[in-house]
Amino acid sequence: QYTQYMYNMNVVNPAYAGTRENLSFGLLYRQQWSGFDGAPETFTAFGHAPVGDRVGLGLSVISDKLGPVKENNAYVDFAYKLPLGGEHTLSLGLKAGATFHDIGLANLQVIDPNDPFFSQNINSVTPNVGAGVFYYTNKYYIALSVPNLLNSTHIDRNGYKIGSEKSHYFATAGYVFTLSDNVKLKPSFMVKSAFGAPVSFDVNTNVLLYDRLELGASYRLNDSFSGLVNFAITPSLRVGYAYDAVNSDIDVVSNSSHEIMVLFDLNLPQKVSKSPRFF
Repeated sequence: QYTQYMYNMNVVNPAYAGTRENLSFGLLYRQQWSGFDGAPETFTAFGHAPVGDRVGLGLSVISDKLGPVKENNAYVDFAYKLPLGGEHTLSLGLKAGATFHDIGLANLQVIDPNDPFFSQNINSVTPNVGAGVFYYTNKYYIALSVPNLLNSTHIDRNGYKIGSEKSHYFATAGYVFTLSDNVKLKPSFMVKSAFGAPVSFDVNTNVLLYDRLELGASYRLNDSFSGLVNFAITPSLRVGYAYDAVNSDIDVVSNSSHEIMVLFDLNLPQKVSKSPRFF
């Protein structure tokens, strides 16, 4: 789960890889439900770049920790861009990688210390693949992806599946309105769900001032209201922070989540941007 998903798109959609003109890198850390013992923590590192005019390549590493469960995902992305005339481009992407699962059962305090199920930790490695489409111009984008197509089971105890992994889909869209030379309005949304599970959505509006300072607000259905801010220290280096004010039932034990990101573009001298993009 990401509040600043609009800057983290190739993690969930491989078709985004290489859609910018230069090498792009990012780091993101999320602390979900701050103050809750064993609450989820996520660290993400990603990078992507164009290779020629049509191909994009990307790499992402996602590390999740939730109580005794540690999960690391490593993926490579391949995207192929189809020019549709003018500024319109359709990118098709594939993602492939593996999930490394580590469940620390032996360190838990349990009611029955003699239960053999909790006598040792469980480690597993499962492959996965994903796919996505990303349609964009210099002003807007529409995207759909399923980053994990394979359903995996990390624990199978006597036929009872615990920790099974379900496919998720993500639908996103955004637009950049130029209000003046120095002010741009950037609304966006994300719809996400596991197949067969309730749908969640985020709606967001950011205001970009002088192409340097960005301020925004978001709402996540039945979960939180969020404030976002990011600042371009240089044209190639941007840092950001998001604060989620939790309004779900879990607010009795935690009332906030936090997210920090760093984005860096390595500009290639031979690339001259004729139409700057802001997503």
